[in-house]
Amino acid sequence: MDKQQIYIVIPAFNEGKVIKSTIQDLQKFGYNNIVIIDDGSTDNTRKQAQETGADVLTHIINRGQGASLSTGIEYVKENYNPKVIITFDADGQHNPAEIERLAKPIFNDVADIVLGSRFLNKKTKLPFTRKIVLKAGILFTNIISSINLTDTHNGFRALGPRAIEKIKITHRGMEHASDIINEITKNNLRHQEAPVTILYTDYSMNKGQSSGNFIKIGIKVILHKILN
Repeated sequence: MDKQQIYIVIPAFNEGKVIKSTIQDLQKFGYNNIVIIDDGSTDNTRKQAQETGADVLTHIINRGQGASLSTGIEYVKENYNPKVIITFDADGQHNPAEIERLAKPIFNDVADIVLGSRFLNKKTKLPFTRKIVLKAGILFTNIISSINLTDTHNGFRALGPRAIEKIKITHRGMEHASDIINEITKNNLRHQEAPVTILYTDYSMNKGQSSGNFIKIGIKVILHKILN
């Protein structure tokens, strides 16, 4: 597997405390094609990311994670020839050692997209309330998307050439995860899930989505379905 054909896309909003270490951890594993989307941060996210040598794109205002992923994916698609695009969180929750597990089915041409699942890996220690909320979200997404997945709001995923070309992210915010799942069905993309570890820290939990936000996301997804 040629790591030079893998591009890492990382949305970042006010992640100045951790973005440099997140990038450097990726670089230690030989991943050097890293694109950071500074989503209107008011701290030193951009400066910290630039110091690592990563490509840094900037949104003048905060547009949301979905918009940032769209910006990053389009940038890579237009300027490079990726075999795989990995979407990766900025807050240190994801393990670079697991990228190969997600990318391998694409290199072997048995999948167009591989979705990371924390529920397939018993090593992930999930806070109880977060587990309940996520499980409810999984059930909801599986019902409205007619697809059976074990984890539907995990930002750790691998996109191959067909997925890169076909998937269109229309939601600016966290609802983009449902966009991606809907696009899998719409475009008949070959998909797999792979176990990944999510490291929950005080920092990542404070930065993460609240239960109320997950409910709001669900309402937005339903309205989008009705209106489209």
